[in-house]
Amino acid sequence: MKYTYGYARVSTQSQELNRQLDILEKYQCDQIYTEKITGTKASRPELNRLKDNVREGDTIVVESWSRLGRSTRDLIDLVEFFDQKKVNVISAKEKFDTSTPQGKLMLTVFQAFSEFERDLIVQRTREGLKSARARGRVGGRPKKSEKKIEQAIKLYDSKQYSLREIKEMSGVSTTTLYRYLEKRKSGD
Repeated sequence: MKYTYGYARVSTQSQELNRQLDILEKYQCDQIYTEKITGTKASRPELNRLKDNVREGDTIVVESWSRLGRSTRDLIDLVEFFDQKKVNVISAKEKFDTSTPQGKLMLTVFQAFSEFERDLIVQRTREGLKSARARGRVGGRPKKSEKKIEQAIKLYDSKQYSLREIKEMSGVSTTTLYRYLEKRKSGD
């Protein structure tokens, strides 16, 4: 059985969902997920529930794209997620329906822009690393001085200090300390 789900979101508790709900009612949604949470939050519990509940052939209706995605990147990722699950997405305001030929075309354009954006990021990262290496810089976090590491190990070996105190006194994180202790144990 195929279901139609609605999703409505406003950014603050004082805002009302009525306008969006009126639009979603016209699509005769079987269930409507609502939340009052800012779109900048990566974790939106009701959207996550919706993502878990939809099945192949279902349809999701939103009043507008701005209610679904928190950014262009997030919107594209969500539409691709639903497309992979073979779930149709309809945006009432933009008159966009991924089950129509026009909607499929726009989805293809979304995916092309998404891939293009990823490729640009990879290209810029490589260029930046190459440029930095040409100037003698190596990427990654700066290494802790051997002196600080030795101090942290001595403090640890004394068994007089907590890990938090060792970190505060030496500036060496617990992870780094354990990494060096592991190297010492294995004889590296």
